[in-house]
Formats: sequence, C-alpha cells, structure tokens
Amino acid sequence: MSNNTNFEHIAPEKFAFVQMDSRLHDQKLETKSRSFFADAMLRFRKNKSSVIAAWILLFLILFSLLSPVLSPYSVNDKDKMYVNYPAYIPSIAEKGWGILDGARTYTSQNDNSLLYWRGIAEETGMEPVLGVVNTYVTTVLQRGQEVERYTYDLSINRYFAQGIMYWVFTYDEFAKIQEWQNETGIQVIYPYVESSDIQGITDNPNLWYEVDSNGTAVLDSDGNFIPVYSTNKSLEGAEYNSIRIEGDDGSYIYSAAKSGAVQCRICYYNYYQYLNGMEPTYLFGTTNLGQDLFCAVGAGARFSLIFAVAVSVINLFIGAVYGAIQGYYGGYVDMFMDRIVDILSGVPFIVVTTLFQLHLAQKVGVLGSFLFAFVLTGWISMASLTRKQFYRFKGQEFVMAARTLGASDSRLMFKHIFPNAIGTIITSCALVVPNVIRSETTITYLGIVDLSSYVGTTIGTLLSQGNAAVTTAPHTLLWPSLFLGLLMISFNLFGNGLRDAFNPSTRGVED
Repeated sequence: MSNNTNFEHIAPEKFAFVQMDSRLHDQKLETKSRSFFADAMLRFRKNKSSVIAAWILLFLILFSLLSPVLSPYSVNDKDKMYVNYPAYIPSIAEKGWGILDGARTYTSQNDNSLLYWRGIAEETGMEPVLGVVNTYVTTVLQRGQEVERYTYDLSINRYFAQGIMYWVFTYDEFAKIQEWQNETGIQVIYPYVESSDIQGITDNPNLWYEVDSNGTAVLDSDGNFIPVYSTNKSLEGAEYNSIRIEGDDGSYIYSAAKSGAVQCRICYYNYYQYLNGMEPTYLFGTTNLGQDLFCAVGAGARFSLIFAVAVSVINLFIGAVYGAIQGYYGGYVDMFMDRIVDILSGVPFIVVTTLFQLHLAQKVGVLGSFLFAFVLTGWISMASLTRKQFYRFKGQEFVMAARTLGASDSRLMFKHIFPNAIGTIITSCALVVPNVIRSETTITYLGIVDLSSYVGTTIGTLLSQGNAAVTTAPHTLLWPSLFLGLLMISFNLFGNGLRDAFNPSTRGVED
C-alpha cells in the first residue's frame, strides 16, 4: 500500500514513451574501423628498423632501374684498354679535390720513373703524376762513398698514364682521324719513332726521346728531352695532312706502312674521345672487361631483382595451390602429396642447376633452364606453409558455417581460408626474394651458370671478377659487395617487419 502511495506522488509529466515510431538500433561508431591491411601498416610503421630497411630497398630498386639509364654507357660497351680502372669524372678530377680523379698509388718509383712520367706529360700535355704520397731515402755504398737514393710513392692518374700506344689503322680510318683532328683540334696521332733510335726498344711507345741502353732518358745540357721522331719518308705509310705537334716543321712522319695498313703512335685518351665522342667518364670505375661499373652493378641488380620476384611469384602460385589441396583434404591425399615433396626435397639444388645447364639449356636456353632449376623445388617451402595455414583455419566456425550454406570446396579454400592466411604467405614470399638472390649470386659467382650473354652481367659475375682483381683494383669488388650486402640486410629487416605486422595475434594491440 505504501508503494502505491509513493507512485501517486510522482508527477504525470515525468512519464514519457521512448522510441514509439522508430526501431531501436546501435549508435554509429564515432571512430572509423580499420581493415586488416591498414592495421598491419600501422604496426609496420612503428618498427623503425623495418621502415629504414624499406627506404633502403626503395633506393636500391631505383638505383637498379635508373643507373643503366643515367650512365653514358650500356652494359655491352667494353673498352679493352681501360680495364679495372678506378673511378674518374674529368670535370671533378680537374678541380683537384682528390676524388674521382682516376688515381692509383704506384709504389717504389725512382728518379728514372719520374722522368718517364714527365715524358708522357710533355708529349701529350696530360700530367699523370697527381702528387707524391711518400718519399723514402736510403743510403747505399757506391765506390766507397755513401750515396742517398730516393724512391717515391706516387699518386698517378691511370687514364693519363696510358699515354701513347701503337695502333694499326686502315688507310680510310687514318684519313678520318685526320679530319676529326682538324675539326676538334685534339691531337690523336703523334709522330712516329723508329725502334733503332731508342736502343731497339719496340714495346714502349711512350719513348719519344733519346735513351741509353737501360731505357733511361738522356737529357741535354739544359735538362730537356732530346726528341728522336722519325723523318724517314721512305718509311711513311700514308700522307699526313692534319695538325702537327709543336716544333714540327713538316719533316716528321706520322705513320709507317704495315701489311696493307698503317701503324701509328696514338694518344689513347684522345682516341677514346674520337671513338665515343666524350672523355672517359666512370663514376664507379671499370670492370675487368672494361665495362662501366656503375652501369654494370645496376644492370646486374635489376636482373637479380626481376628474376627473384619472378621466381617468388611462380613458387607462390604453385606452392599455394599444392599446399591448399594438401591442407584442405588431408588424409591419404595429404600423405601421398607429402611423399612427392619428400622426394623433391632430397634433390640438391646445385646438382639440379648443373644438370639443367648441361642438358635442358640446349632446348630452352640458359636463362630458361636456370629458372626451371629454381622452380623445381623452390615452391616446397611455400606449399608447406600454406598447408599449415589450411590445417589451422579449416576447422574454424566461419568455414563450417560456409560449408553448411553449401559453399563448394574451391570457394571454401580460396574465398574463406586462403585470405586469412595471406598475411603469413606474403611475409614468407618477401623473405624468399633475398634467398633467391643469394642463390642466384652464388651460382653465377661460382661460374656454374653464365648469364653474361643474356643480361650483360650479374652481381655474382661482378663479384667473381672483382675477387680476382681485389689487390690491384679493390673498387671492382667493393661496389657489387656493398649493393648485395645492403640488399640482403634490408630485405631481412623488411621481411621481419612484415611478419610482425601481419601476425593476426597482434591485431589491435597498441605498442
């Protein structure tokens, strides 16, 4: 009774009906929902090392794409004289900054060596000696007296040190070079020197001055060289009507007849300009084949990346289908297919590659057989991973619900189960790429497969060439090694970041 009395004291206006003309429903979320991939990217960005690795990978990919385009040479351009030469950019070298000047240190150079370099500089106008690195003084006993002898470590521009060379031209080519000299004012052909005037020395075209029996320059009373250019007109191979060196009154000859052609002394640096229309320009130096290393590293890296991605995609497709069938059906199907995997897993990769190169390459080519070698067993790890993921998800409620609604096996496999495993599979595929690059580099480094005729060069080939010349030309090993090292480290860090980002157990977790 007391309760009724309490209700009577509540004012009628306090009572009101709620939602009389509309349905009750949940309110709209104030924040936007995130997709699985957006959530994965959010977690990936928090992994600083993986983000840095991603930027390095982007730079390396851009380098591999752009360096063959930016280089003034192609990977097939090879200069047989400039082999394993250091980096050289003429416009930077002339500034004297000590970089990109084609320099190499020549040790144990004596006074006679200084005269030799001086002879090249005076004749060509190009100073090979960039500076003295070290000077050593030794005291020796000569005829009962102590005599000081000096030796030097010199920084030498290798491109200028090439100096003069003997070259044989046809008469037409000899005439064309003269025309080019007249147009440009650049001296390519230099006066001829008979070996009888330089003590019978025939293998050193840089000797244009009088020498003694040891090949040492004989100087006049003023300390100058004594030219011995030939004036023997009966020796002349072809008439010379172009620019002449300073001091030539028209008496010097510039060629000698040789088996239906003419032999000349040429300045190779200038001859290079005649052939290529520019001075030698090598940002990374040259390889042992005379290729531009900047272009060669980019071309080799581009092939490695494209090849690795192609192998990964093919193996992903084969492995995903094979592993999906294994994991979905299980039982005897899984057991039978697993035995096939066991057999293929026991085949050594190098043996497969070698046999394919010996036999299959004759039918499908070297590159095709190399690709088959990677695909033959490369999909196995992807199939195993996919199989595990299918065993993990095929018993989940959403799969059972779809099966109850009549979904076919193929729809269950690739519409419901596979998308839930795609994160892990993508991560593994990203980690497969560096493994393929490493294997491809190892095979080409060992020389089991030679792809130079197909792609110009590869990173493995460059490493093999650089290893053979590491003591005399360390740059040939430095640049491909640096690229490969950065690529491997970056891919592994990037792959680890993807693995953590696509881990379903961490979705929605804030670090």
